[in-house]
Amino acid sequence: MTEGHRITVDKSDRHVRVVRDGQVLADSDSALLLRETGCPDRYYLPPADVRLDLLTPSGTRTYCPFKGTASYWSLPDAPDLVWAYPEPKPAVSGIKDHLCFYEVEVG
Repeated sequence: MTEGHRITVDKSDRHVRVVRDGQVLADSDSALLLRETGCPDRYYLPPADVRLDLLTPSGTRTYCPFKGTASYWSLPDAPDLVWAYPEPKPAVSGIKDHLCFYEVEVG
């Protein structure tokens, strides 16, 4: 990590749901909370808690120097709605294969 940049990954004690147009896409009591300098907090959900059957893999890939290369999934009306790091950097290895959505409900 560079000077002044931090990332922490911890088990969240919050219930996390993802709902889009009335349809539940994810529902988890096992989310990980990733906090990163300069970025909003993000919840990474285990694949077992995500409706993968509703998502289509996207060709989009992005690279983060701190987390690695992300792969994306889409809904028909929401491209690249969710992402994951199949091979994350060692400092954030806990998020491997967990999925993250742009908008979540936290309770």
